[in-house]
Order: sequence, then structure tokens, then C-alpha cells
Amino acid sequence: MLLAGDVGGTKTLLGLYTSDTPRPSPVSVRRFATLEFESLGNVVARFLQDVEPSDSIRAGCFGVAGPVRDQVAQLTNIPWRVDAEAIAERFTIPRVCLINDLVAMGHAVPYLAADEVAVLQHGESIASGNAALIAPGTGLGQALLHNVDGLFIPSPSEGGHADFAPRTSREVELLEALTARLGRVEYDKVVSGPGLLNIHRFVHGTETCGGVPARVSASDAPALISTAALERRCQGCVETLDMFVSAFGSEAGNFGLRSLATAGVYLGG
Repeated sequence: MLLAGDVGGTKTLLGLYTSDTPRPSPVSVRRFATLEFESLGNVVARFLQDVEPSDSIRAGCFGVAGPVRDQVAQLTNIPWRVDAEAIAERFTIPRVCLINDLVAMGHAVPYLAADEVAVLQHGESIASGNAALIAPGTGLGQALLHNVDGLFIPSPSEGGHADFAPRTSREVELLEALTARLGRVEYDKVVSGPGLLNIHRFVHGTETCGGVPARVSASDAPALISTAALERRCQGCVETLDMFVSAFGSEAGNFGLRSLATAGVYLGG
């Protein structure tokens, strides 16, 4: 039995899998609100208590939202320090590995089925080219997929922390407003769930509007903004979503170009 986890700033997914190849088969998968727990170990304990695995766990792997050094990660957007050795000892798992969450996603890309892929814009791919992976969520994750003899090898990137580069006069105004409030402005502060809230606040001058009532949680507000924009119930939300999509498209394109000869840009989240 294998234990796998996707540890993000908003949600944590944990699952037990059989070791089928090339894709392990899920036995039980659960979703948890990350900040309802004080540590990943506590989430794992709750998960194992709930599912009561019948077989022993031979190995565990966790994709975590942050850089991994010597199998230890201080997550970027939440106050968690994750230590692979501590997890292994606590739950008596022979081998536990931490990898960056976008690296984990990158390993999965070559094994996606046709019905798990949607083409947003057709282009001419380069068979020998590399690929890029970008995933806006609580933060902006990015990874490079290097084409090595036809096999994509993912490598981590903290490219979401590159400086936001405005391209229009309106985006310049956004940058100035965010700089005054936040200091240095990264793409992570624009192209992400919290980034959508930052744009919304800039456009409206407040955190509420016709589409987002008062006292809505930060985790629920992005969906309300998007819905109000798509249903065209709030013109400010329409501009918010337009600016978000424009900035996302710019960064996705820039990141794809930075991956040199590009075979494709994969979107995740």
C-alpha cells in the first residue's frame, strides 16, 4: 500500500493506492482543509484513523507547496514545517519522500489520459522540446519539464515569486496600488486565488461588491467573484476576471518561453 499526499495552502488531499504501474490505483482518497490542522502529521493521523488501512504502508510521498531541502520543507503560504523523517518515524513507514507539489504534478503529466486533457489553444509543438507547467491556486506554482531522450523530467521552480511585470496602463495602476499596500509585488500576488482578491480590491476600492457580500471568507470569495463576472452581474467583477486572465496568460506565455523550446504549457491547480 502506498500513501500519497498533495499538500497545498488551502486543501490537502491524502490517498492510499495500490502499486499498479504505470499509474497506481486509488483505494481511498480524502480531502482536508489544510489550516484546520497544526501539521501534516496531524492530517495523516486523522486520515489513517478514518480509513483504517487493512495492509501496511510500504512507502509515502507528499507533494508540498514550497521548496524542499534535505527532505524538509517550510511551506510558502502556511506556517507548516514538514519533515519526511519525522513522518516516517511517527507512522512507521519504511520510506517517506517529499517533493515540490509542481514536481509531483509534472511526473503525472506524461500519464494523463486523453479525457483528462483539454486544449485551450492549438499550436505547433516541437517533438524534442521541453514543456512548462503552471498552476495558480493559493500560490502560483511552476515547474519545468525537461525533455531528456523523449522523457519529461520535472524540475522545481519558484517562478511565481518573480516580479509582476505590467503590460498595460491599467496593470501599471494595479502594480502601483499593490506596491503601496504590499511592498514588492510578485506574480504570486496577482495570479492566484489571493491574487484575484487583490485585483478585486483594486478595481472596487473595497473588498465587497454586488457579487461579494460582506463577511465572506477569503477562500470562498474567488468563486463568487468569478461567478459574478461570468454571469455579468457585476461590471467590476468582469474587469477583475479579465485582468486576472490577462496576467495569467502573460505569465504562462513568459514561463513557457523561459522553458526554451517548448513542447507545451500544462495548466494545473
